[in-house]
Order: sequence, then C-alpha cells, then structure tokens
Amino acid sequence: LGKCLLSPIVLAAYAYNRSLSELGPGPLGEDEPGMLCQLFAFLMAFFGLAPTLLLLAMALECWLSLGHPYFYRRHLTRRLGAALGPAAAGLCALFCALPLLGFGVPMQYCPGTWCFIRMAGGGPGQLGFPVLYASLMGLLVLAIVACNVSSMRHLYGMARRQPRRGTPPAAAAPRMEELDHLVLLGLMTVLFTVCSLPLIIRAYMGAFASDFDENADLIALRFLSVNSIVDPWVFIIFRTSVFRTFVRRVCRRLN
Repeated sequence: LGKCLLSPIVLAAYAYNRSLSELGPGPLGEDEPGMLCQLFAFLMAFFGLAPTLLLLAMALECWLSLGHPYFYRRHLTRRLGAALGPAAAGLCALFCALPLLGFGVPMQYCPGTWCFIRMAGGGPGQLGFPVLYASLMGLLVLAIVACNVSSMRHLYGMARRQPRRGTPPAAAAPRMEELDHLVLLGLMTVLFTVCSLPLIIRAYMGAFASDFDENADLIALRFLSVNSIVDPWVFIIFRTSVFRTFVRRVCRRLN
C-alpha cells in the first residue's frame, strides 16, 4: 500500500521534471513545503512506523506461541488478531499527523522527489518530533529483536530435542522445519535491524549534534524504504522448496 501511494508521486515528479513542492504548492509559496510534500512526508513517516508496529505484534505472537503456549492458547484469539491491524494503523496515523499540526516540520530532500520530517537544522520545536519518532522506532526495534532472539532460542531448543541420525524421515522432518523457521527468522531480524538503525542514528545526530547532512538523511530514508521492499522477497524466496532444500543440505553438512 505504501509503494502504491508513494511511487506515483515520485514518478510524476520525474515525468514533469519538477519538485514535489512545485507540483503541489502550498499557500506560502515555493520556499515552504507544499501540500503534496507534506502528504508525502506523512506517508513516509506512517509507512515507516506502522509496519514496524505490526512486526512487533507478529514477533510477540511468535514468542508467546513458542515460549508460553498455555497463555497464548487462552488469551490470544482471532478477533484480537483482526483488531490489532486497524488499531496499530490508527495510532500510527494520529502520531504521524503531529507535524501537520505544527509539531515538526516537513522538509523536501534533494533531488526534490523525497519529503520527510526535518531531522536537523531547526529549533527545539522542530526537532522534537524526529527525536520522538526515532525513540519510538528504537524501542520497537529493541522489542522486536528481543522477541525474535527468544523465539529463535526456543526453536533451536526444539530442533535439538528432535531425533537426529538413524531415524526415519518422518521423525526428522519436524527438526528440519524448525531449522527453516530459525534461519528465516534470523535473516529477517538482521535485515530489519540494519535498515532501521540509520534513520534512528541520523535523527539523534541531527537533534543533539547539529549535524545537518542532507545526503546522509537521504541515505537513511533509502535504507528505511529498502526494508519494506526486500523483506517480503526474503520471505517469498526462502519459502520455496528449492531454497529450503539448499538450506537443509547446508545444515546437514554443518552437523
């Protein structure tokens, strides 16, 4: 949904060879971010935070189902799972709309096809939102990593308790399935952490070190966008039978 909403705006800016502020100017003229730039900044902030919150919900569910199965069976229902998505989206939308109300300032980044919240070069009122945004992202990242590491530990323990050599294929299948989930969870955790940290670091550097570097901010935004592009492909490719067979052969060789 984020790519479908943001990509046409970028393609239109390139097609007309104009910046976002020129395509959708605001009432204060071209020096200020226009309405289209403000919308783009809101969508960037929203689709950076909302999937992270959903990932935390998924990580918590995985951790509870593996580590606390009785609590999971008793308290987590399909109705609760269906309500988490809209609730997370609503909370993130309210939080990311704060710059539109004056808490934070949208900024257009070179070459004029990106807009995000200003992360450096402003006053305390302008930099309060990016610090709050980065702090919230940092807490979510830490919580997701902690839940995934705990889930990986449970999966590894389950795999070690399964029969090893000299057992029928049917008995060894559960162990390989747990190793599949273990490797997939590890890959997605590393990818998510690497893509999220640059934005958090840049927000703190811009607020407390007065480091105004537009290129570095743009690289951090690109890392954040790469996560949402690559993460589904990691999941899709890893779930194919050919790749899973390759991983199982590597695991057997290592054993």
